[in-house]
Amino acid sequence: MAKRLKKISDQMAAVVADASQGVVRVEGRRRLPATGIIWSSSGLIITANHVLKRDEGIKVGLPDGKTVPAQLVGRDHSTDTALISIDAQELALLSRSIDDSEAVGNLVFALGRPGKSIQATLGIVSALGDSWRTRRGGQIDRYMQTDVLMYPGFSGGPLVGANGKLLGMNSSALVPGISVTIPASTLERVAQTLLTHGRIRRGYLGISTQRVQLPRNIQKELKQKMGLLVVSVEPDSPAEQGGIVLGDTIVGLEGKSIRSHDELLAQLVGDVVDKKVPVAMIRGGELLTINVKIGDRP
Repeated sequence: MAKRLKKISDQMAAVVADASQGVVRVEGRRRLPATGIIWSSSGLIITANHVLKRDEGIKVGLPDGKTVPAQLVGRDHSTDTALISIDAQELALLSRSIDDSEAVGNLVFALGRPGKSIQATLGIVSALGDSWRTRRGGQIDRYMQTDVLMYPGFSGGPLVGANGKLLGMNSSALVPGISVTIPASTLERVAQTLLTHGRIRRGYLGISTQRVQLPRNIQKELKQKMGLLVVSVEPDSPAEQGGIVLGDTIVGLEGKSIRSHDELLAQLVGDVVDKKVPVAMIRGGELLTINVKIGDRP
Protein backbone atom coordinates (compact mmCIF):
# COMPACT_ATOMS: atom_id res chain seq x y z
CA MET A 1 0.00 0.00 0.00
CA ALA A 2 2.78 2.41 0.92
CA LYS A 3 4.54 1.80 -2.41
CA ARG A 4 1.31 2.36 -4.32
CA LEU A 5 0.66 5.65 -2.53
CA LYS A 6 4.25 6.76 -3.17
CA LYS A 7 3.83 5.97 -6.87
CA ILE A 8 0.61 7.98 -7.07
CA SER A 9 2.26 10.83 -5.17
CA ASP A 10 5.21 10.86 -7.57
CA GLN A 11 2.89 10.84 -10.58
CA MET A 12 0.99 13.83 -9.20
CA ALA A 13 4.23 15.70 -8.62
CA ALA A 14 5.28 14.93 -12.20
CA VAL A 15 2.02 16.35 -13.57
CA VAL A 16 2.60 19.59 -11.65
CA ALA A 17 6.25 19.80 -12.71
CA ASP A 18 5.39 19.38 -16.40
CA ALA A 19 2.51 21.85 -16.28
CA SER A 20 4.58 24.43 -14.38
CA GLN A 21 6.58 25.19 -17.53
CA GLY A 22 3.49 26.85 -19.00
CA VAL A 23 2.76 29.00 -15.94
CA VAL A 24 4.17 32.49 -15.33
CA ARG A 25 4.07 35.24 -12.73
CA VAL A 26 2.18 38.41 -13.69
CA GLU A 27 3.09 41.70 -12.03
CA GLY A 28 0.26 44.06 -12.85
CA ARG A 29 -0.80 45.44 -9.49
CA ARG A 30 0.84 47.18 -6.58
CA ARG A 31 0.96 44.34 -4.10
CA LEU A 32 0.84 40.59 -4.60
CA PRO A 33 1.64 39.39 -8.14
CA ALA A 34 -0.77 37.00 -9.82
CA THR A 35 -0.48 34.14 -12.30
CA GLY A 36 -0.71 33.75 -16.05
CA ILE A 37 -0.89 30.96 -18.62
CA ILE A 38 1.45 30.85 -21.62
CA TRP A 39 -0.99 30.82 -24.54
CA SER A 40 1.37 30.79 -27.51
CA SER A 41 5.02 29.88 -27.91
CA SER A 42 5.60 33.34 -29.42
CA GLY A 43 4.78 35.20 -26.21
CA LEU A 44 1.02 35.54 -25.74
CA ILE A 45 -0.10 35.10 -22.12
CA ILE A 46 -3.61 34.89 -20.68
CA THR A 47 -4.38 36.06 -17.18
CA ALA A 48 -7.30 37.35 -15.13
CA ASN A 49 -8.42 40.86 -15.97
CA HIS A 50 -8.96 41.85 -12.33
CA VAL A 51 -5.30 41.31 -11.42
CA LEU A 52 -4.14 43.95 -13.92
CA LYS A 53 -4.66 47.26 -12.16
CA ARG A 54 -2.64 49.13 -14.77
CA ASP A 55 -2.25 49.07 -18.55
CA GLU A 56 1.48 49.87 -18.56
CA GLY A 57 4.48 48.73 -16.60
CA ILE A 58 3.34 45.10 -16.56
CA LYS A 59 6.05 42.50 -15.98
CA VAL A 60 6.11 38.73 -16.39
CA GLY A 61 8.20 36.25 -14.43
CA LEU A 62 9.12 33.26 -16.57
CA PRO A 63 9.63 29.68 -15.35
CA ASP A 64 13.40 30.05 -15.84
CA GLY A 65 13.50 32.91 -13.34
CA LYS A 66 13.83 35.79 -15.81
CA THR A 67 11.54 38.81 -15.52
CA VAL A 68 10.57 40.56 -18.75
CA PRO A 69 8.32 43.51 -19.68
CA ALA A 70 4.87 42.83 -21.10
CA GLN A 71 2.38 44.79 -23.18
CA LEU A 72 -1.38 44.71 -22.79
CA VAL A 73 -3.11 43.35 -25.90
CA GLY A 74 -6.67 43.66 -24.63
CA ARG A 75 -9.15 43.07 -21.81
CA ASP A 76 -12.57 41.53 -21.43
CA HIS A 77 -14.14 42.61 -18.14
CA SER A 78 -17.18 40.43 -18.75
CA THR A 79 -15.21 37.16 -18.66
CA ASP A 80 -12.42 38.42 -16.37
CA THR A 81 -9.88 37.68 -19.10
CA ALA A 82 -6.87 39.69 -20.26
CA LEU A 83 -4.30 39.02 -22.97
CA ILE A 84 -0.74 40.30 -22.68
CA SER A 85 2.36 39.71 -24.78
CA ILE A 86 6.10 39.46 -24.21
CA ASP A 87 9.04 39.38 -26.58
CA ALA A 88 9.86 35.67 -26.47
CA GLN A 89 10.06 32.60 -28.65
CA GLU A 90 9.69 28.85 -28.15
CA LEU A 91 7.87 29.08 -24.83
CA ALA A 92 6.47 25.88 -23.37
CA LEU A 93 2.71 25.37 -23.71
CA LEU A 94 0.21 23.47 -21.63
CA SER A 95 -1.59 20.81 -23.65
CA ARG A 96 -5.27 21.83 -23.80
CA SER A 97 -8.26 19.61 -23.20
CA ILE A 98 -10.47 19.52 -26.30
CA ASP A 99 -13.36 17.56 -24.86
CA ASP A 100 -15.79 17.71 -21.93
CA SER A 101 -14.83 14.40 -20.39
CA GLU A 102 -14.35 15.82 -16.90
CA ALA A 103 -16.93 14.70 -14.38
CA VAL A 104 -17.93 15.79 -10.91
CA GLY A 105 -15.46 14.16 -8.55
CA ASN A 106 -12.47 14.14 -10.95
CA LEU A 107 -9.17 15.23 -9.43
CA VAL A 108 -7.79 18.59 -10.58
CA PHE A 109 -4.81 20.81 -9.79
CA ALA A 110 -4.86 24.59 -9.49
CA LEU A 111 -1.44 26.07 -10.19
CA GLY A 112 -0.08 29.47 -9.30
CA ARG A 113 3.19 31.35 -9.57
CA PRO A 114 2.81 34.50 -7.46
CA GLY A 115 6.49 34.11 -6.58
CA LYS A 116 9.42 32.58 -8.41
CA SER A 117 8.43 28.99 -7.64
CA ILE A 118 5.37 27.09 -8.77
CA GLN A 119 2.63 26.45 -6.21
CA ALA A 120 -0.13 23.88 -6.45
CA THR A 121 -3.26 22.78 -4.68
CA LEU A 122 -5.33 19.64 -5.22
CA GLY A 123 -9.09 19.35 -5.34
CA ILE A 124 -12.01 17.90 -7.25
CA VAL A 125 -14.54 19.14 -9.76
CA SER A 126 -17.47 19.94 -7.48
CA ALA A 127 -20.04 21.15 -10.03
CA LEU A 128 -20.54 21.19 -13.78
CA GLY A 129 -23.22 22.90 -15.82
CA ASP A 130 -24.21 24.36 -19.16
CA SER A 131 -23.06 27.62 -20.70
CA TRP A 132 -23.87 30.75 -18.69
CA ARG A 133 -23.52 34.52 -18.69
CA THR A 134 -21.64 36.49 -16.07
CA ARG A 135 -23.10 39.54 -14.32
CA ARG A 136 -21.39 41.72 -16.94
CA GLY A 137 -22.80 39.77 -19.87
CA GLY A 138 -19.84 37.58 -20.73
CA GLN A 139 -20.59 34.23 -22.33
CA ILE A 140 -18.88 31.29 -20.60
CA ASP A 141 -19.07 28.04 -22.55
CA ARG A 142 -19.42 25.79 -19.52
CA TYR A 143 -19.94 26.18 -15.80
CA MET A 144 -17.14 24.50 -13.85
CA GLN A 145 -16.77 24.86 -10.10
CA THR A 146 -14.06 23.23 -8.01
CA ASP A 147 -13.27 22.95 -4.33
CA VAL A 148 -9.62 23.90 -4.78
CA LEU A 149 -8.31 26.41 -2.29
CA MET A 150 -7.39 29.56 -4.18
CA TYR A 151 -4.29 30.90 -2.45
CA PRO A 152 -3.44 34.60 -2.86
CA GLY A 153 -2.01 35.16 -6.32
CA PHE A 154 -3.59 32.09 -7.93
CA SER A 155 -6.13 34.04 -10.00
CA GLY A 156 -5.23 33.90 -13.67
CA GLY A 157 -3.57 30.52 -13.24
CA PRO A 158 -4.53 27.21 -14.84
CA LEU A 159 -6.76 24.40 -13.72
CA VAL A 160 -5.10 21.18 -14.84
CA GLY A 161 -6.62 17.73 -15.06
CA ALA A 162 -5.02 14.56 -13.72
CA ASN A 163 -3.71 13.94 -17.26
CA GLY A 164 -1.82 17.25 -17.17
CA LYS A 165 -4.03 18.99 -19.73
CA LEU A 166 -5.27 22.55 -19.33
CA LEU A 167 -8.97 22.68 -18.45
CA GLY A 168 -9.23 26.45 -18.06
CA MET A 169 -8.27 29.52 -16.07
CA ASN A 170 -9.19 30.01 -12.42
CA SER A 171 -10.93 33.21 -11.37
CA SER A 172 -12.14 34.42 -8.00
CA ALA A 173 -13.88 37.50 -9.45
CA LEU A 174 -16.76 36.15 -11.56
CA VAL A 175 -18.90 34.62 -8.79
CA PRO A 176 -18.57 36.12 -5.30
CA GLY A 177 -17.16 33.63 -2.81
CA ILE A 178 -16.82 30.80 -5.36
CA SER A 179 -13.83 29.64 -7.38
CA VAL A 180 -14.90 29.02 -10.96
CA THR A 181 -12.90 28.00 -14.00
CA ILE A 182 -13.19 29.70 -17.38
CA PRO A 183 -12.99 26.80 -19.88
CA ALA A 184 -10.18 26.62 -22.42
CA SER A 185 -12.72 26.96 -25.25
CA THR A 186 -13.91 30.32 -23.87
CA LEU A 187 -10.31 31.48 -23.41
CA GLU A 188 -9.57 30.56 -27.03
CA ARG A 189 -12.53 32.56 -28.33
CA VAL A 190 -11.85 35.61 -26.17
CA ALA A 191 -8.10 35.58 -26.87
CA GLN A 192 -8.67 35.47 -30.62
CA THR A 193 -11.08 38.40 -30.45
CA LEU A 194 -8.71 40.45 -28.28
CA LEU A 195 -5.82 39.67 -30.60
CA THR A 196 -7.85 40.78 -33.61
CA HIS A 197 -9.76 43.76 -32.22
CA GLY A 198 -8.16 44.60 -28.86
CA ARG A 199 -11.53 44.47 -27.14
CA ILE A 200 -14.85 42.64 -26.94
CA ARG A 201 -17.79 44.37 -28.61
CA ARG A 202 -20.72 45.13 -26.26
CA GLY A 203 -24.16 46.47 -27.02
CA TYR A 204 -25.02 50.02 -25.99
CA LEU A 205 -28.31 51.85 -25.53
CA GLY A 206 -27.26 55.04 -23.75
CA ILE A 207 -29.72 55.04 -20.85
CA SER A 208 -29.71 55.06 -17.07
CA THR A 209 -32.30 52.92 -15.34
CA GLN A 210 -33.81 52.23 -11.97
CA ARG A 211 -35.40 48.93 -10.95
CA VAL A 212 -39.12 49.35 -10.20
CA GLN A 213 -42.12 47.20 -9.39
CA LEU A 214 -44.61 46.85 -12.21
CA PRO A 215 -48.36 47.56 -11.90
CA ARG A 216 -50.35 44.52 -10.78
CA ASN A 217 -52.18 44.08 -14.07
CA ILE A 218 -48.89 44.15 -15.98
CA GLN A 219 -47.34 41.70 -13.51
CA LYS A 220 -50.11 39.21 -14.24
CA GLU A 221 -49.87 39.69 -17.99
CA LEU A 222 -46.07 39.37 -18.18
CA LYS A 223 -45.63 37.05 -15.20
CA GLN A 224 -42.84 39.24 -13.86
CA LYS A 225 -42.83 41.70 -10.98
CA MET A 226 -39.98 44.06 -11.84
CA GLY A 227 -38.82 46.20 -14.76
CA LEU A 228 -36.35 49.01 -15.49
CA LEU A 229 -37.56 52.61 -15.34
CA VAL A 230 -35.63 54.84 -17.75
CA VAL A 231 -34.40 57.82 -15.70
CA SER A 232 -32.13 59.39 -18.33
CA VAL A 233 -31.47 59.13 -22.06
CA GLU A 234 -28.20 60.32 -23.57
CA PRO A 235 -28.57 62.76 -26.47
CA ASP A 236 -28.17 61.18 -29.91
CA SER A 237 -27.80 57.74 -28.32
CA PRO A 238 -29.20 54.53 -29.85
CA ALA A 239 -32.02 54.72 -27.31
CA GLU A 240 -33.01 58.28 -28.29
CA GLN A 241 -32.74 57.50 -31.99
CA GLY A 242 -34.87 54.39 -31.49
CA GLY A 243 -37.66 56.23 -29.64
CA ILE A 244 -37.03 55.36 -25.98
CA VAL A 245 -38.01 58.31 -23.77
CA LEU A 246 -37.70 59.32 -20.15
CA GLY A 247 -40.27 57.49 -18.02
CA ASP A 248 -40.51 54.35 -20.15
CA THR A 249 -40.21 51.09 -18.22
CA ILE A 250 -38.28 48.40 -20.09
CA VAL A 251 -39.59 44.88 -19.45
CA GLY A 252 -38.05 42.87 -22.29
CA LEU A 253 -35.46 42.82 -25.03
CA GLU A 254 -35.46 40.52 -28.05
CA GLY A 255 -38.17 38.36 -26.51
CA LYS A 256 -36.48 37.87 -23.14
CA SER A 257 -37.65 39.35 -19.85
CA ILE A 258 -35.68 42.25 -18.37
CA ARG A 259 -36.07 42.61 -14.61
CA SER A 260 -32.72 44.06 -13.58
CA HIS A 261 -29.82 46.03 -14.98
CA ASP A 262 -27.67 42.88 -14.95
CA GLU A 263 -30.21 41.12 -17.16
CA LEU A 264 -30.17 44.06 -19.57
CA LEU A 265 -26.36 43.97 -19.77
CA ALA A 266 -26.47 40.21 -20.32
CA GLN A 267 -28.66 40.76 -23.38
CA LEU A 268 -26.49 43.53 -24.83
CA VAL A 269 -23.86 41.16 -26.20
CA GLY A 270 -21.68 41.65 -29.25
CA ASP A 271 -24.08 39.72 -31.47
CA VAL A 272 -26.74 42.42 -31.23
CA VAL A 273 -24.48 45.36 -32.06
CA ASP A 274 -25.71 47.21 -35.18
CA LYS A 275 -28.93 45.13 -35.22
CA LYS A 276 -32.47 46.34 -34.72
CA VAL A 277 -34.02 44.41 -31.84
CA PRO A 278 -37.49 44.61 -30.28
CA VAL A 279 -37.61 46.36 -26.91
CA ALA A 280 -40.75 45.74 -24.85
CA MET A 281 -41.77 48.53 -22.48
CA ILE A 282 -44.55 50.20 -20.56
CA ARG A 283 -45.49 53.74 -21.56
CA GLY A 284 -48.47 55.53 -20.09
CA GLY A 285 -49.66 52.30 -18.46
CA GLU A 286 -49.75 50.44 -21.77
CA LEU A 287 -47.48 47.74 -23.14
CA LEU A 288 -45.77 48.44 -26.44
CA THR A 289 -42.78 47.23 -28.44
CA ILE A 290 -40.40 49.36 -30.50
CA ASN A 291 -37.39 48.35 -32.58
CA VAL A 292 -34.10 49.91 -31.52
CA LYS A 293 -30.77 49.65 -33.33
CA ILE A 294 -28.20 48.65 -30.71
CA GLY A 295 -24.96 50.65 -30.72
CA ASP A 296 -21.37 49.61 -30.02
CA ARG A 297 -20.35 50.51 -26.46
CA PRO A 298 -17.46 53.03 -26.57
